[in-house]
Amino acid sequence: MSRIKDNYENSRAGKFEAWYKDGYDPMDDRMDIHAMPEEDEADPVESVRNEIHISDSVYDRTANKALRISGYIYKILSVLLCVLMIGTLIWMVQYLPPFGQYDNPVNNEVSARYIGSGIQETGAINYVTGMILDYRAFDTFGESCVLFIATICVQILLRLDPEETDPAIVKRRHEAETDRIFEPKNDIILQKVSVILVPILFIFGTYIILNGHLSPGGGFSGGAVMGAGLILYLCSFGYKKTERFFTAKTFRVISLAALITYCLAKSYSFFTGANHLESHIPLGTPGAILSSGLILVLNICVGSVVACTMYAFYTLFRKGNF
Repeated sequence: MSRIKDNYENSRAGKFEAWYKDGYDPMDDRMDIHAMPEEDEADPVESVRNEIHISDSVYDRTANKALRISGYIYKILSVLLCVLMIGTLIWMVQYLPPFGQYDNPVNNEVSARYIGSGIQETGAINYVTGMILDYRAFDTFGESCVLFIATICVQILLRLDPEETDPAIVKRRHEAETDRIFEPKNDIILQKVSVILVPILFIFGTYIILNGHLSPGGGFSGGAVMGAGLILYLCSFGYKKTERFFTAKTFRVISLAALITYCLAKSYSFFTGANHLESHIPLGTPGAILSSGLILVLNICVGSVVACTMYAFYTLFRKGNF
């Protein structure tokens, strides 16, 4: 472990971190450790307070020239960065069109194309859904990937590794496992209400997703409703019952399948459209449930990712695992 630490301190990253932290470790060779006589066990707080005495000169900028100079450099660089950003923004503002002109980009042919030809080209009655899942579908794919990556980052930070031997992690894992034994809490009011609300939430979320191309809604809003239903069921009936149909493996399979399906569908659509080829995907009759080409499929993919992400966030923040 010490070899790894030494290698890091001698690396460029370690030297940069040392420079960023005013060029040295404030605790290095500046800590005075005094052996204290044995204190009375009746006052453990006072004994701990007197174990280590840190010299006041460590944080004294007037007495430490290196600390003072690095502080000045840090302030100057911060001011220069802020001035550069402000100057860049002011320079870019000069190129913005005057407010209220009829030929501004807000009123250009893009919005007219969305409204005038949206139904014919996408088959979606909902113009917003046609825009985000057809004209700008790659943007929405990026947003779905951001949700998946955010979940992975939360897992890295909060997941309780079953093979971790650190005492603090072991204690937290033991507390989580012990708490699972006593779940659910048998709150009769919460459970009876959940029996009624959870099926309604799932059905309503499914309705919002499947009708996103026909009415306000879509994958994001419908997935949020279904995610709320999963969380409510977990709070009411505990992990044991929830894991009968939703586990960490379920999350991985659904999220991966949804993202891959979305990627393949839009890659095919983009390839045919960019090369002026017929996609052979029927748009159907506008207003029918089975219409709008791939938009219905994409809505299902987005809703699945959103629902899984909401549930994963809740379980990781609550117990550190699924």
